[in-house]
Amino acid sequence: MEPDLHELLRSLRVWDPAVTDLPPLDPDAAPAEPLALFTRWFAEAVAAGQSEPHTMSLATADAEGLPDARIVMLHGADADGWSFATHAHSRKGGQLADRPYAALAFYWPVLGRQVRVRGPVGAAPAEEARADLRARSTGALAAALTGRQSAVLGSVEELARASEGAWERARREPDAPAPSWTLYRLLPDEVEFFQGDARRRHVRLRYRREARGWVRELLWP
Repeated sequence: MEPDLHELLRSLRVWDPAVTDLPPLDPDAAPAEPLALFTRWFAEAVAAGQSEPHTMSLATADAEGLPDARIVMLHGADADGWSFATHAHSRKGGQLADRPYAALAFYWPVLGRQVRVRGPVGAAPAEEARADLRARSTGALAAALTGRQSAVLGSVEELARASEGAWERARREPDAPAPSWTLYRLLPDEVEFFQGDARRRHVRLRYRREARGWVRELLWP
């Protein structure tokens, strides 16, 4: 018997007190720039036991303006922007070439927190992309060497053969180049911090970049 989706949805809770803590967010005490608050929140998510806190939703649009989204991994965040990596010929790589603007979303349910980031995206220098790939695991290199991301796949057996060869090369050549592997950086125009509240008085603190610097403002939940 197939499960009843609507019944399952009605049975679920958001922010169960048994597993979720909802700390307060004092906007007046927030730092002047969003990166400092993001770093603090990220560290708190790790300390709270949030699984895979470095995963995020990446939203892009194609040449016709149709939206797309997927989960990727955060590779870093600094004054140059929030970074992630993929093949330049992948679907998201092609979309970023056509429309170099994107949005990120982090969700850390153990603390009832979201962070939303959006802004223009640019490619880092090739040497930085190579260094980023070298710093990752053998499996990450093998995946990059397998290549052909987003192309139509004939069969799972074809993938297995290509992957096995890529794993062998990754073990043999830990510095093997993957020319299409690209490190992208999103330089935010806007960053929003959402702190959930048990009485639904959620705090939404938005940072907007202006010529004179960052402007902080509260939003209605």
